[in-house]
Amino acid sequence: MPGQQARILAFSGSLRKESLNQKLVEFAAQAAHQAGAEVKVIALRDLPLPVFDEDLEAAQGLPENVLKLKSLLKAHDGFLIASPEYNSAPSAALKNMIDWASRPAPKESPLECFRGKTAGIMATSPGALGGLRGLPFLRLILSNIGVYVIPEQHAMCIAHEKFDDSGALINDADATIIRNISAQLTKFTTNMLDN
Repeated sequence: MPGQQARILAFSGSLRKESLNQKLVEFAAQAAHQAGAEVKVIALRDLPLPVFDEDLEAAQGLPENVLKLKSLLKAHDGFLIASPEYNSAPSAALKNMIDWASRPAPKESPLECFRGKTAGIMATSPGALGGLRGLPFLRLILSNIGVYVIPEQHAMCIAHEKFDDSGALINDADATIIRNISAQLTKFTTNMLDN
């Protein structure tokens, strides 16, 4: 239906309360809202999940928080994801969430939470590379489960110097790039809905 508003779910792959990646994705979410999207921000730490285990799934079904998360993913057209880098790869929490959410619930088509959705990805860290090495892995994972990941991405280095005490991003160059990613994702997602 022409003129639909893109619905974007924003989250980071960090469980840490003062996560720099959560701060980054919250800034990106504000930018997507300003670009015209309807945006919801969540924190994975508020939906704790067990480590993915097919025996647990077979014995008990999908955990309640997995069902809540799947409902959120299905209700949105695209995702803004800030991915911390642990040992050159996305965090275990983010990969675990994707693994659980990819499991079909009864009467659900394969990869319904992901197939045909869009994503904008970013990372940040106090280090010199800003989480850059983990983003290609995240792009590959998302692409393999049917998510259209927009080309532009950003790894913001020296993150501890780029947020003020309130958590606001204060580096103009990085802020411009993140706003652009958010605007591109909003436009791309809206165009997909209209076609």
